[in-house]
Order: sequence, then C-alpha cells, then structure tokens
Amino acid sequence: MRKLLFPLLALALLVSCGTNPKKANAYLHEDDVRFAADVSFQPILEELSELYGLRKPEAVMQPVYCSEDSAIRLLLADSVRMAVTTRPLNEKEKTIVQQHNLPLLQSKLAYDAFALIVNKQNPDTVINVNELRQIIQGKITRWEQLEMGTKKGELNLVFDASGSSTVRYMKDSLNGGKDLQGNVFAQGSNMKVIQTVKENPNTIGVVSTDWLRVHQGDTTALQTFYGLDVRVMLVGKVGKAKADWQRPYQYYIATGDYPLVRTVWEIVTDPRTRSTMRSFYFFLKDNDGQRVINSSSQLLTRNQVQIKEVMIKD
Repeated sequence: MRKLLFPLLALALLVSCGTNPKKANAYLHEDDVRFAADVSFQPILEELSELYGLRKPEAVMQPVYCSEDSAIRLLLADSVRMAVTTRPLNEKEKTIVQQHNLPLLQSKLAYDAFALIVNKQNPDTVINVNELRQIIQGKITRWEQLEMGTKKGELNLVFDASGSSTVRYMKDSLNGGKDLQGNVFAQGSNMKVIQTVKENPNTIGVVSTDWLRVHQGDTTALQTFYGLDVRVMLVGKVGKAKADWQRPYQYYIATGDYPLVRTVWEIVTDPRTRSTMRSFYFFLKDNDGQRVINSSSQLLTRNQVQIKEVMIKD
C-alpha cells in the first residue's frame, strides 16, 4: 500500500489548493513526492503512485488533486515541485521558476481524450466538432439544431469545473480563447458530470474518458463503452465522412481519427538530482510507468504506437 502522508502544517494547503501556501523547501524531505495534478488525471496517477510506492517504500506520496489553474499556481509559488497538467509552462511562468533559482524539466506524459456522453434514453449519439463549437458559443441551444438530431428540446452542456483543463481546452482549442456561452454549466467534478447526465436526458456531458472506467469500477482499460449506464457519442471532424466518426478508444487517439485529444505534461522543479520526486518524474515517463498508463487507463502513452493493418484470408 502506498504512503499517503500529509504533514499537519501542510494539510490545509494540500487538500484545498488554498492561497498563501508555505514554500516546499521549508519542509520538503528527501523522500517526499509532493505534486499537484489536474483532477482529470487522478485515477491513473493514484495507480501509478501506488505502484511506485511499492517499489520504493520510503517514498512519501503527497498528491494534490485540483484544477489545472490551481496546480500551476502551486508550482509557481514553490509550494509543490511537480505538476501534471495539459500544457507546459509559458515563458512568463518559466521566468517565475527561474526567479526561485529552480531548474525546470518538462516532458510529454500521455494523450488524453474527452468523451461526450448522453443519457441512455437519448437517441442522438452523433455530433461533429463544429456543432460542439456552436454549443459553447451559444449558437446551438436545442437538440433539433444538430444536423443528425432527432430529439427535441433544450440542449445543455455540462463539464467539471471552472479553471479546469476541460474549460481551457474548450476555450482555446474550440472557441478562439473566448469564454464559453449558452447553456453551459459546471458541476464540480467528472463524477458529478456523469451523474447529471444519468439524471437529465437533455444533457451532454464532457469528461476525461478515464473517468468512465472509474465510474464503471474497472481497474484496466475499457475495451468497449457498451454496457455503461451512459452512452458515449460518436464525434466527427468537420469534412470527414460520417462513417469515419469515432468514439475515444485508444486506437482512434493513436490514428488521429478522434478529434478531442489533448497532451498530458509532467513538470518538475526539484533541484535535488537524486530526490525521490525526480525519480517519480522519470518513472512516469519511462517504460514501467508507460506500461501502466497503457494497460490501466483510457489514456494513450507518449511512446510511439505502431498500428498494423492485418488482412485475414479465408
């Protein structure tokens, strides 16, 4: 069992991602692994932390799961020295790290896809990226406005929380950096998004795909989305034939056929070259960590994936 110990002085900080945090170097020990991560990646990071703790029993794992904005703020305040996010630090943020006289290592860790989910009673399970864009712009507010919509009524879109990587992706990748508009609502967490969709037939939910595995109670990657108590929508690129629209399986993330994909980054600022924290950073991106990501989550590893088409003759 991994160690999940929280020093009393740091407990409020680590649980709440609060303001005015104490600097990490004030109480960070050699075997402390204190990192902040976007809550989207909590399921797989918990599994990776447990495995790492078994291999290195002296490691004291101290995860902080919060919004991506909060994770980066904690890193820049030198309250944690590792973060898992969906973007690297920008130039201004790099300057802040340099002002702390800390090194900076950043590496791609994996690729994560968003799933669009609807109620089991909803007959409409097909949408394209342009329609999703128009929903967050407030231009599509009803189901019958969708090209392939057969359902009638108000259409609501729900996501985890403001300040999350989900919102940033929607704003930056789909809406030109502008705020979301229309019938768009935060629920507080990925699990609450799933529950809201289960209870509301007029709702589309946006979740990190790995939370569907957690909701189902599986500890390995889902091989199919059938059998869930929500339906996963087919999502198509603009201009792509409808036969090419896909769900967020690892295969279609790898081929590029599924459009709603973001890169997962790990960032470390720990100056101690032999610290357990740095060791954990390298563990995540090396072969052992990548194997866990590939087999135990819906994420796709950063390592190159080779896909071979096999023709079987009768």
